[in-house]
Amino acid sequence: MAGRLLKVSSFATAVVASSGFYLYYNNKQLDPNDISLVRFGRAAATTAVISYDYMTSLKHVEYGSEEYWALKSQVHRRSAERLRNLCCANRGTFIKVGQHLGALDYLLPEEYTSTLKVLHSRAPQSSMEEIQQVIREDLGKELSDLFISFDEEPQGAASLAQVHKAVLHDGRTVAVKVQHPKVQTQSSKDIVVMEVLLNMVHWLFPDFAFMWLVEEAKKNMPAELDFLNEGRNAEKVAVMLAHFPWLKVPKIHWDLSTRRILTMDFAEGGQVNDRDYMRRHGINVNEISQNLGKMYSEMIFVHGFVHCDPHPGNVLVRRCPNTKKTEIVLLDHGLYQILLPDFRLNYCRLWQSLIKGDLNGIERYSRRLGAGDLYPLFACVLTARSWTSVNAGVGNTPVTHSEDVEIRSNAALYLPQISDLLNRVPRQMLLLLKTNDLLRGIETTLQTRAASSSFINMSRCCTRAVARHKRSKAQSRARRLQITMSESLTLWQISLYELFLWVKGSTLGGWVGSLLSCLHYTH
Repeated sequence: MAGRLLKVSSFATAVVASSGFYLYYNNKQLDPNDISLVRFGRAAATTAVISYDYMTSLKHVEYGSEEYWALKSQVHRRSAERLRNLCCANRGTFIKVGQHLGALDYLLPEEYTSTLKVLHSRAPQSSMEEIQQVIREDLGKELSDLFISFDEEPQGAASLAQVHKAVLHDGRTVAVKVQHPKVQTQSSKDIVVMEVLLNMVHWLFPDFAFMWLVEEAKKNMPAELDFLNEGRNAEKVAVMLAHFPWLKVPKIHWDLSTRRILTMDFAEGGQVNDRDYMRRHGINVNEISQNLGKMYSEMIFVHGFVHCDPHPGNVLVRRCPNTKKTEIVLLDHGLYQILLPDFRLNYCRLWQSLIKGDLNGIERYSRRLGAGDLYPLFACVLTARSWTSVNAGVGNTPVTHSEDVEIRSNAALYLPQISDLLNRVPRQMLLLLKTNDLLRGIETTLQTRAASSSFINMSRCCTRAVARHKRSKAQSRARRLQITMSESLTLWQISLYELFLWVKGSTLGGWVGSLLSCLHYTH
């Protein structure tokens, strides 16, 4: 088996090399990285080398020994670095998938997530000539006809596009998001390559079935490459969450937007994980974390329309120059998940059970969501908490550093089971898990993950969503009134608990605690 892999690797390397020489001598204008055969050869060679490393490096070491785990960690690290280099070389869809894997902090070994996270800062950058060509093809005009000024240096470059700051002829400052010109043609072929190679890996290692990655890429890439769809998502979420005055979604300029170009109001601010920026501008990190939790709880539990790429570059924070109030700016609306009503309701009830520590409810709703007998693992994956904390109720037990380290370490230990779980659950769950991990990463950086506010917001939204569903099924006015009164009582109890936590954590709470201690010792 190992010998065959070496042959595959050698053949793939030969394909890449011969294709490169051919292109060099026959068309020096053509970038070898744009040729499907070269991209496939590079991916096949990397896959073969990684597989060979796993098959041979651990062969003569006793499973479960300290030496085994130390050696396996080294193999993970080497493999992750090879995968990162492949993503950087093939760009486009490969970088997008690599970024997705890098966000799964509590699902994949730390060696992979920490290595692949750098892909957010290693995205390709198109030349100014390529940007002008896309604008010329899609808008039918030169840059000077559309803008007074257009910054040549992009504000940011991502796997699929880059953003430039520009000024319209009426003086308004806008952000112009332009798709990399070769992404459209390469993406479908890249997904086929990934599917073939992942099938080969699954054949070699039956325990590791990551076909869900390909399924998600197949489904999501066409939507992410349609910037008109992104514009519609932005407008929809702006209306949906208009009751949050602190949330800002840049306005879309439809006359300057196409499937490959999206023009919107320019928004300034610091990234949501930039504590130094927040300190310099007097922004309260707890307020930001709480509002982020409110926003996502509303999206997931109440509306079932979820922004699924909240990495720090897509969530900005700032102080409004006029009101001086703190605002969150939500960017990049290409990837949304629409939750089916039954799925959303079961997910609501599962989280209610997780917060309270209702083990019967955890099992019931986890099974309904496809976890089967793996429901304990599912609960731990979903909450990124230990089974001990899940038993006690994640809303009642604060996160500790040791528990966080334990969960991350277990991601490597239970990788085959996690792989099985991810292939069982509905496809809607995959993006939610990625979103959960991205949000946890932000909370960890802001040092607000141990706060109770996120669970309070979730409880409110779950209560509202379940009550709304019950009202829609109620046959009589009396029954609807009863449901509304029960909802109001539960929301009041949540608010009372929130007030209790606030008093407990405030200076007043400290005084009261000291007074009670003094009275106790006096008696």
